[in-house]
Amino acid sequence: MSAPSVRVTIKDVAAAAGVSKGAVSLAFNDKPGVSDATRERIFAAARQLGWAPNSSARSLSRQSVDTVGLAICRPARLLGLEPFYMEFVSGIESVLAERDCSLLLRLVGSLEEEIGLQERWWRERQIGGSILVDFHQEDPRIAPLRRIGLPAVAVGHPTLTGGFPSVWTDDDAAVAEAVRYLAVLGHRRIAHVGGPRGLGHSAIRTSAFERTMSALGLEGGPHVETAFSGEDGARATRSLLLSAERPTAILYDNDIMAVAGLGVAAEMGVSVPDDLSLLAWDDSQLCRAHPSDALGDESRRARLRCAGRTGALRGAGGPRRDVRARRDALAGTAGVDRAAPVVEGRAGTVQGRGVMPRPFACHRELR
Repeated sequence: MSAPSVRVTIKDVAAAAGVSKGAVSLAFNDKPGVSDATRERIFAAARQLGWAPNSSARSLSRQSVDTVGLAICRPARLLGLEPFYMEFVSGIESVLAERDCSLLLRLVGSLEEEIGLQERWWRERQIGGSILVDFHQEDPRIAPLRRIGLPAVAVGHPTLTGGFPSVWTDDDAAVAEAVRYLAVLGHRRIAHVGGPRGLGHSAIRTSAFERTMSALGLEGGPHVETAFSGEDGARATRSLLLSAERPTAILYDNDIMAVAGLGVAAEMGVSVPDDLSLLAWDDSQLCRAHPSDALGDESRRARLRCAGRTGALRGAGGPRRDVRARRDALAGTAGVDRAAPVVEGRAGTVQGRGVMPRPFACHRELR
């Protein structure tokens, strides 16, 4: 394994160009005091070394975490409708604001683009660390970002995040609980509308759904893979409701698809919840058909506070610590008491508020 690359400094550029650090500063700030030939020699040395001026002198002098990077590989149109990410970003911002830090957010079109972006952010000292999301199985970002020594907190199961300190929710347990709950209500034909299997958390949810269905003797529960959009949710729901073995309950991996599914059911004359029960994942305002506590933001604040305790974005030493947010999958459901969740870490437990997939207020017991 190659050693983490060392950051190039203004001193290195000055040495390569045969000038003082002050001359490098004058050249890049377009100030008088250096000749055109010297200025060009400085620029050439900087290009050769891959150096660019630090965009935050404050961060340079203090070497502190003033800006945290977040790159999201989702289409802008979909992200603008996605309640989870809006609440997620809001939660991050609120925690960073308490520490006088800021968030640098960028949408990217591919993981390869994100790798280049993260490398440039780190090389140019635009960030003190990053939050990494949407991990894939065999994620290509892990090796290059670890190689440059980027401090990061990964939002994903530790089996996916390649050794980065991790903050994750227990997708496996939540799906299993939701399926068992529907089975207790009498449902025998349960379907799952999930995300791309290539996404790590989608694969975990799908595996938990199939395993729990089999354990309950409900083999053959249909699973539909989507790209998380409302159009995909509507298309999947229509296909399921037109099938010969129409499901009596559908579990959706996000709220946009669940709301679209509710609309399709209405169009087809399928009564919710009399004929069909729907469960959605994200606990957003979009799916709250009855008054409820606003827990989504608190959940994400809790996750970021726990992540802050790892010291990962400060480059602190010490053992890596992962944090798992265990939350009641069926909080607020009729007949199910709302329990205070526990955020578990290797150094102990911390009581906090949070949610896992909340039922979409559209379910009933089958008789």
